[in-house]
Amino acid sequence: MRDILEKARQIRLVVFDVDGVLTDGGLHIDDNGAEHKVFYSRDGHGMKMLQDSGVKIAIITGRMSEAVTHRMTSLGIEHVYQGRQEKLPVFDELARQLELQPDQIAYVGDDVVDLPVMQRVGLAIAVQDAHEWVKKHAHWQTQHKGGRGAARDVCELIMEAQGTFANQMSRYIDQL
Repeated sequence: MRDILEKARQIRLVVFDVDGVLTDGGLHIDDNGAEHKVFYSRDGHGMKMLQDSGVKIAIITGRMSEAVTHRMTSLGIEHVYQGRQEKLPVFDELARQLELQPDQIAYVGDDVVDLPVMQRVGLAIAVQDAHEWVKKHAHWQTQHKGGRGAARDVCELIMEAQGTFANQMSRYIDQL
């Protein structure tokens, strides 16, 4: 675990996949073809706290969804890339744009399409219910499933490693 905390201490950007990571992976499509997604509020609050502690967040997802646009806007996430089947070129562009080295970036995924980026980053994270190949190639695995607390696990791990978690909690608790 010490190795994971050392990796997490270096992180300046966390990149999240959406389906299966920020949602449970289910695709809810109504009779009119409109897609609906369910996001877990605690994941969102963790993402806000992580950003408040100085770590940037980005989204790279293969699907296009207005629900993702609305949710990420509400969380203040600026770097949102949708409809990107090939995630590695987006990752490379983002790293250059933010002037970050791969060891300063974490990626959270759940399926084999995430593996090319996961193999490149300093901290590769699989959600608890990820595909077995993803778990096999991850540095760390969340305690919770995608869309049910996995993102919060990631945020709290990084804040703990960077010594910012207590400061974030002090907004809600007088003494820790």
